[in-house]
Amino acid sequence: MSVFLDSFLMRAALAGLGVALAAAPLGCFVVWRRMAYFGDATAHASIMGVALALSFSMSIFVGVLAVCLIMATTISTLSGRGYAMDTLLGVIAHSSLAIGLIAVSLIQDVRVDLMSYLFGDILAVNKTDLMVIWGGALLVLVLIWWRWSGLLLSTLNPDLARASGIDPKREQLILTLALSVVVAVAIKVVGVLLIAAMLIIPAASARPFANTPERMVLIAACLGGLAALGGLQASYHFDTPTGPSIVCLAAIFFTASGMTHWIKTRLHA
Repeated sequence: MSVFLDSFLMRAALAGLGVALAAAPLGCFVVWRRMAYFGDATAHASIMGVALALSFSMSIFVGVLAVCLIMATTISTLSGRGYAMDTLLGVIAHSSLAIGLIAVSLIQDVRVDLMSYLFGDILAVNKTDLMVIWGGALLVLVLIWWRWSGLLLSTLNPDLARASGIDPKREQLILTLALSVVVAVAIKVVGVLLIAAMLIIPAASARPFANTPERMVLIAACLGGLAALGGLQASYHFDTPTGPSIVCLAAIFFTASGMTHWIKTRLHA
């Protein structure tokens, strides 16, 4: 097993698969709840977590997770107090990214490769990173599996969820926690600027082919995994940035999905 993981390409492939599996179910809920901007804001805020972790010589995962949770709590507190949600998310997303970049640049005696945090550096994933990524992915999958019925019902009909004894705000908190974990583990693979894409694009691509929520999650996981492996392969052969290559392939899948759905609709019209 140790020899198997000594190949940097194998470690990169496993890291990409781990992120794809974690992002698939969560991305479906992001699409269903129309929370795309929320995912983007959480990802942008994560750069402040990087600065926090480097300043206090702590794990990047812990720093990013802490900041993402604080950001999500802040948004939940401020929403409904005179601010439109999209405006609030826009302000927090861009200002937190700017503050984080400035904070990272001010850190003394620490050499920081900002490009690797902004766009990911999957080829530099080590065995410890793999443990963190797969540990986070398993945590998210267990959390979603445990709360699947409650999350789904509160997504489809919050009033019916309350009548069934399910608190939609609690389910929202669980979803926020899972989203923060995914952002924390994905930052090494695709970077701050592309995390939201890996959440949204595979799920959106799977939507036309799924007639049940469970099937949509499975198809999104497959498409995310194929995008991760195919993007890694393309990056290796064409010497292109790996994170953007993965997202570009996911975008191709989305385009193909949309065209296929359009053709099927025309044929059955």
